[in-house]
Amino acid sequence: MIKTRASEILNIKYPILMGGMVWVSNSELTAAVSNAGGLGVIGVGLMDQDTLVKEIDAAFAKTDKPFGISFPLARPDYEMMLSAALEKGVKVVVTSAGNPAKAANLLQSAGVVSIHVVANVKMAQKVQDLGYTMVVAEGYEAGGHNGRDEITTMALIPQVVDAVDIPVIAAGGIADSRGMVAAFALGAEAIQMGTRFAATLESPLHENFKQAILNASDTDTVITGRKFNDLTRVIKNKLSQEILEAESAGTDPNQILDMIGIGRTYKASVEGDVVDGSVMSGQIAGMIRELKSVQHIVNELVSGLQPVMHTVSQRLL
Repeated sequence: MIKTRASEILNIKYPILMGGMVWVSNSELTAAVSNAGGLGVIGVGLMDQDTLVKEIDAAFAKTDKPFGISFPLARPDYEMMLSAALEKGVKVVVTSAGNPAKAANLLQSAGVVSIHVVANVKMAQKVQDLGYTMVVAEGYEAGGHNGRDEITTMALIPQVVDAVDIPVIAAGGIADSRGMVAAFALGAEAIQMGTRFAATLESPLHENFKQAILNASDTDTVITGRKFNDLTRVIKNKLSQEILEAESAGTDPNQILDMIGIGRTYKASVEGDVVDGSVMSGQIAGMIRELKSVQHIVNELVSGLQPVMHTVSQRLL
């Protein structure tokens, strides 16, 4: 067991959270992370209410450990969906992609552990002022949607830690014990991983997507969407190249969005089209070379902490 404020508040064995990834963080993967001692998180993403309720029920059936949901506040039906989750007994809610003030009162009145994902200090301070329990500070290395300020994890975490009193969860570019020790050295009290849990045996991702992560090198991700304020880190492919070329040519953002169309994340994650689909992944894909079980990954993380800290202490003598 590793005790931090974050792990004690969440009542989990290890201060390790899974990111709420659309089409990825389902009940099976969520339960696997929770059963391994971390906090599994169902990624609500594009689920409808019936699917969300079924996934929550399935998670409760698969684990008796704490788990949460991750909810994008950009959804117009956020209040209805959150209420449905709270009625099912969810005790941890991670919000993102929107103004945290919209959900603050609802979450506080429900008495749940509330966490919001931020990408800069100002937003972290706002989250604290709104009464959230914790904050996830996510660096620019992360896969999927990213902050517009492009602040890296190494620079972001200590600044957020210095600015707020609530526990800070570090995210972005963490995949092993070295990253976890580094996050704690910067002042974080937990870590959140997305890509590393996406590339697991329990992950529902299409095998083509998983293989794309395994094949990626350190330079194989790219940011698209700067022209239409939707910075997204993906593995380089035909789709990302087309988007970058359109952005470079000064194409109207609406035309680019029309060109991309809808369902590109589904196309890659579920259908396995890693050529014309959006293959969201963090930069740490270059470190992942093997599919492992969630339990194996958590065990490696935890067992590797002392050796890493010993190595660090030896170098500082």
